[in-house]
Amino acid sequence: MKRLRLGVVGVGYLGEFHAQKYASMEDIDLVGLADKNLERAQEMARKYNTKAYNSHTELLSRVDGLSLAVPTVSHFEIGHDILDHGVHLLIEKPITLKVGDADRLIEGAKKNNTILQIGHIERFNPAVIKMESLLSKPLFIDSHRLAFFTNRGTDVDVILDLMIHDLDIIMHIVDSEIKEINAVGMPAVSDKIDIANVRIIFSNGTVANLTASRVSNESLRMIRVFQPDNCISIDYGKRKISVTQFKGNEKNLTDLPCLVHREDEFPDSDPLADQIRSFVETIKTRAEPKVTGVDGKKALALALSIIDQIKRNRGNVSS
Repeated sequence: MKRLRLGVVGVGYLGEFHAQKYASMEDIDLVGLADKNLERAQEMARKYNTKAYNSHTELLSRVDGLSLAVPTVSHFEIGHDILDHGVHLLIEKPITLKVGDADRLIEGAKKNNTILQIGHIERFNPAVIKMESLLSKPLFIDSHRLAFFTNRGTDVDVILDLMIHDLDIIMHIVDSEIKEINAVGMPAVSDKIDIANVRIIFSNGTVANLTASRVSNESLRMIRVFQPDNCISIDYGKRKISVTQFKGNEKNLTDLPCLVHREDEFPDSDPLADQIRSFVETIKTRAEPKVTGVDGKKALALALSIIDQIKRNRGNVSS
């Protein structure tokens, strides 16, 4: 098989990491980096020993696949053009800003027989992968994603910026339709929603509670899943999983219920490298991506429903 030719469109903060991972892979060629800021593209090209371009259009005839890491507002326009030229696409989350545009990207990938993978990186977190093997009957899910404020990502609400990671994970592990959504949120330092909380009730009885903030004084990324026989806790950042096993009617010497606790860490893992390697292997094997366009659309649709409810609730309070 010929060596795959890959590139990156958008080499800001996140795009540089994509370039770094591709450059470290021995079985592919990083043939170019594109950015509307040509000086930035040239700087990154020198750093990763490749060529710089001012537009994605200059890369289309030179590559087999591209990572797209531009602001969300440009995902659809550029992503559609990439797929329309028969180029495989790894697009950072969220897939687009509109569900209809997500549908068009999905259809474009199908029409052109190209891979469309969405960059929900937590799917490649080894702690999450371990959790999936331990799931039996999730009853209650509690998620917190808190971050210090930066200007990066403020082009969208915190639901699309941060919470969407957890929405994707929860939609992936709960095999049920959504029955009810109750959401609140508010701007703090931007004109978008910076803090949000949502309670999601599924038809099978599972309840999920999610909180996201990008104006926190601490950094926290965790999710807990409560099941009839255990509680699974994940620290995304530390790539650590803790499991507390409930032993039913058994009691210890102090006449308290017996709980067995164990934990595992994966400090040497690299979820982004695994995500990009998965994209490359999917191109080679033509298998279905681990995170499909449909997965990205589902997470987007739920995020937009939450945003819509928050804005309607705030409008009612104001009036």
